[in-house]
Amino acid sequence: MSFKRISKLLKHYSSTNQLKGHKKNVHYLAWNLSDKLASGSGDLTARIWAPDSSRYVCNLVLEGHENSVDQLCWSPIELDLLATASGDKTVRIWDTRTGKSNCVIPTTGENINITWSPDGKSIAVGNKSDVISFINVEMQKITKNTRFPFEVNEISWDKSGQYFFITTGRGTVEIFRWPSLEKVMVLQAHTSNCFCIDFDPTQQYFAVGSADSLVSLWDLNELICLRTIPRLKWPVRAVSFSYDGKLIASGSEDKFIDISWVENGEFVTSIPLEGGMNSIAWHPNKYILAYAGESYEQGGVIQLYGIFDQYKNKHSNSRSEKK
Repeated sequence: MSFKRISKLLKHYSSTNQLKGHKKNVHYLAWNLSDKLASGSGDLTARIWAPDSSRYVCNLVLEGHENSVDQLCWSPIELDLLATASGDKTVRIWDTRTGKSNCVIPTTGENINITWSPDGKSIAVGNKSDVISFINVEMQKITKNTRFPFEVNEISWDKSGQYFFITTGRGTVEIFRWPSLEKVMVLQAHTSNCFCIDFDPTQQYFAVGSADSLVSLWDLNELICLRTIPRLKWPVRAVSFSYDGKLIASGSEDKFIDISWVENGEFVTSIPLEGGMNSIAWHPNKYILAYAGESYEQGGVIQLYGIFDQYKNKHSNSRSEKK
């Protein structure tokens, strides 16, 4: 789909829906490939939202953590498995078909980051002490703890699973070979803290958000910076690529989410906000963006923005009538 077509759809046929249920601010959002959205909150719970007719509803509340659920991630292989990271110094793996926690894995500190390897065999979790623990999913236990001599922010495998990326407080992206954790390269990506990272589903690019308010777009194969997106004014907290890799959304403490065209960084649209963003996540196969942040009047509310099926159908019908 072209830049002009997507811009027109978002401008004329987009809408926003609210998902209410959490009692405190939502810290993180993640979609799985079967159209379910998971949310983690300061109210100590995670929730699962599933499509029901023309809207999403909460069909499961996951309870058991004794502190906030700060990040979560879905298994890329077993689509009903969800891992949650909490400040209570545990990781839990849930079967979202039953709502039960398959295992509780103690960690060395208060957890703030979590990611699942593309082959589904490993989970990495980072804590406030800059320790990353690597969990063998089949064994349901930590097999390695590694302390890093720098501030560890977001962590992620690339889509191939061959490399492990860490964004740091030094403004760098540290790249390690997996599973040896041999350091491959250090990218001096920004002049200030690098907070977040996301990989384009087409495996061409990755994006880094920084405290310098910039989003940098990188060629994944050449490891060179292609361009920066400068429209935000505050530290970038979250970045997310659309399912086709054509759009990138970025959020900060600014009162809007910026949506840009990846190929040239051109502005597509923006979403007005009441407060700063904690998490944004594009749907795995639709132009629907889930986002949540510090909305002081509506704490715990998740917003869905984008092209929902009824609007796509309306647009298609109007085009047909003109032929």
